[in-house]
Amino acid sequence: MESRATRVLVKVGAAFAMAFLYLPLAIIVVYAFNRSAIQAWPPQGLTFHWFTEAWKHADVRSAALVSVKAGLGATAIALILGTTVSFAVHRFRFFGREAISFALVLPIALPGIITGVALNSAINFGHGLFGINFGLLTIIIGHATFCVVVVYNNVIARLRRTPTSLAEASMDLGADGWQTFRFVTMPAISTALIAGGLLAFALSFDEIIVTTFTAGGQVTLPIWIFTHIGRGRALPIVNVVAVAVVLLSMIPVYLAQRLTREAGSGVTATARNPGAGGA
Repeated sequence: MESRATRVLVKVGAAFAMAFLYLPLAIIVVYAFNRSAIQAWPPQGLTFHWFTEAWKHADVRSAALVSVKAGLGATAIALILGTTVSFAVHRFRFFGREAISFALVLPIALPGIITGVALNSAINFGHGLFGINFGLLTIIIGHATFCVVVVYNNVIARLRRTPTSLAEASMDLGADGWQTFRFVTMPAISTALIAGGLLAFALSFDEIIVTTFTAGGQVTLPIWIFTHIGRGRALPIVNVVAVAVVLLSMIPVYLAQRLTREAGSGVTATARNPGAGGA
């Protein structure tokens, strides 16, 4: 049993870690409600005025729409590609299987500026061959390169935790491959798919480095923030938009974390007691 000093030290360390991570975000939130247009501490009163001004800003609404479209598009591609490859790597044994698994995870470890430069060169090359232009489509493709990783990791982890006996029992009872996938495999991985999609959307929504190299004339919310943060008069609205981006990024991450945790517990319980799911 830990001593009282150890427990106090752990609590202090945890509190310091949380302050280190979230104190800067808390300051932005406070400044978003600051009555004054000048960032000074302490705030000169609190107001919702800047939220109203941000909503009236046509450029902010346009940037938010582009971010949502890019996030949804990248998430859709990531779900299709990430799920397909995870099934291939999990179910089949073939030469280069581990290399493919490594290559899929690598993009999220590469510096974003390297990925951005590579995509920019590829898009320029594609423009010469196929007439591809910078825009929303290229943003979606760029974001999908790292969103695939999140979906792949979630789905393959769930497939590895799901007992193979469930699919085997389904086949023994006369179900074909499609029926087994629809009624056994898909329900088992559904929460992993949702969690992967939520995380992919969150990653895409607040991405800026890759977006900068693939956006062309399109402006997303992170790009709008980066462009206006040096303009003093726009700083209060920048704070409001930053708070909105934080909230819109935190919600899918929180939901994904809850889904993954609850579904993981359910899979573990089923593996330990296969008869728990029904009579």
